[in-house]
Amino acid sequence: MPVVSPHRQLVTATYLSSTAFGAFWGTWGSAVPRVRDQAGLDAGQLGTALLFISAGALPAMLLTGRALDRWGLRPTALLVVALGGAGVAAGVTAHGFPSLCAGLVAVGIASGAADVAMNSVGGRAEQRSGRPIITRAGAVFSTAVVASSLGTGAAFAHGAPTWVPFAGVLLLSVLAGAGIHRALPRHVSAPEPGVPAGGTGSRLPVVPLLLVGVLGALAFASENAHQSWGAVFMADVLAAGPGLSATAPAAFAAVVAATRFAVSTLPPTYARPVLVLGAVVAAGGAALLAHAPTVPVALAGLVLAAAGTAALFPTLLSIVSRNVVESARGRATSIVTVVSYLGFLLGPVYVGLWASGTGLRGAMVAVAALGLALAALTLPLLALSRYAVTPRPSVRHAESVAVPSTHSP
Repeated sequence: MPVVSPHRQLVTATYLSSTAFGAFWGTWGSAVPRVRDQAGLDAGQLGTALLFISAGALPAMLLTGRALDRWGLRPTALLVVALGGAGVAAGVTAHGFPSLCAGLVAVGIASGAADVAMNSVGGRAEQRSGRPIITRAGAVFSTAVVASSLGTGAAFAHGAPTWVPFAGVLLLSVLAGAGIHRALPRHVSAPEPGVPAGGTGSRLPVVPLLLVGVLGALAFASENAHQSWGAVFMADVLAAGPGLSATAPAAFAAVVAATRFAVSTLPPTYARPVLVLGAVVAAGGAALLAHAPTVPVALAGLVLAAAGTAALFPTLLSIVSRNVVESARGRATSIVTVVSYLGFLLGPVYVGLWASGTGLRGAMVAVAALGLALAALTLPLLALSRYAVTPRPSVRHAESVAVPSTHSP
């Protein structure tokens, strides 16, 4: 019977789920115009339909956390496959506003549940290994987004129907789900002793999680503001053509992936500097974008913003993962994710409101203000949460302990 490190299978499951999750959202991002045309919607109807993703995701996130705490992490495999299936269903049935809305609710439910499950697996892997698994998984996610978005664009350029790229994601999801199911343990881990600021059962402290969630919301608001409006800024303010403006989201995602890989090499003691410096760099990138006279300068601003925002949420989630007991990991992850996700939803709206009064350049200045607010609030809110940023001694010790396993190393 082979002997393996206790965290190796958890790390494998984390990267597999991140790959499938990124492949779905990269495909979806490239497929939105095709889905809109297939459903026969105008811009207003499309915007309303997209809200149904959030309507499904938010409650699913909260329920998934409790389910994982009760039944363990293995349902992650099923949730990853369900997300692939929801994408195919939405691609096939999107023939009108009602059917698209129904399909997007299913996508939201599957995506929200898979998101919490994926991060819970990553949190356990990070706690067991003492390594920045969550940040590396974020880099894997971003890499998959870039690859799948390019692949989807190529498929549509060759005349593929809307559902075909989603079928490819489903196949990848099934393969990833099989690997995740094999890698994750069947049992629910017992609570680990000595975890500060944690909790078990119904005693999970919520206020520290809300404080971290507020920081995550500011980070996500800045990140999604650039992802959603970068191409629009290029086209409307700098008169860039469709091909050139489309490079904005791709460049943003690529820089996010590279930055996350780079930051994952840093020890956990650098968490606070990563958060503060990242927020300042993100603010600088938004300010440069706001005053950019040409497309190359605007792209430089987006690159800075991407580098600044890239490691913010993964670092916050890593801090939480080191401060909660295993029996409460799902609920802790779901609370932080839900609060942070509100920023992801409101970031593009925030830009739109400012743009209506000050133009897109003024809106980018407002996005820079989000970064400065995050830089100012990071240290005080982390201090109030009383969460430690370094791994616990018991975690470091656990990394060196080998356990018997029926899986190959």
